[in-house]
Amino acid sequence: MDLSIESVLSIALGIGLAAAAGFRIFVPLLAAGLAARVGYLPLTDGFEWLGSTPALVTLGTAAVFEALAYFIPGVDHALDLLAGPAAVGAGVVASAAVMADIPPAVLWPVAIIAGGGIAGLTKGSTALLRAKSGMATAGLANPVVATVETVGATGLAILALAVPLLCLAGVVALLYWVTKKAGRVLFG
Repeated sequence: MDLSIESVLSIALGIGLAAAAGFRIFVPLLAAGLAARVGYLPLTDGFEWLGSTPALVTLGTAAVFEALAYFIPGVDHALDLLAGPAAVGAGVVASAAVMADIPPAVLWPVAIIAGGGIAGLTKGSTALLRAKSGMATAGLANPVVATVETVGATGLAILALAVPLLCLAGVVALLYWVTKKAGRVLFG
């Protein structure tokens, strides 16, 4: 099967949004919904609800509460535990929602494996960073980590919408760096 440049761009966009879901679950879904609402982004059949007023109000409210909750000591660590599976699910939804004109036989494996996988890796990396930050600073640096995560989710979602291939390249570079760093920590 030959993929058109539009198909490649929509896959890159989906993976970029999924990576952002690893930082904050609701921010990339909100960004995709807003982009669809203003006519910038076509959504996959069955995901048009993402641009609806009820969905945008719900996602916006959830994004604000999620971002603020990470500033509450103790709640931030509990959210990291709960957000792991939720981030994977949000990564799958974010990926699948924007891969318009991709055959289902390609869309769902890419959304589940790449979208869910990258969201899970991003979430796992940020949870590890928060745990290390919490141990090293008795939790005093965790608000800084929370701010960086929220800004990262927002920036990554915007970058994915604006220049999906550049975003994908950035995500791959970040994963490479995290993998090398984790390898050094684990294997000396």
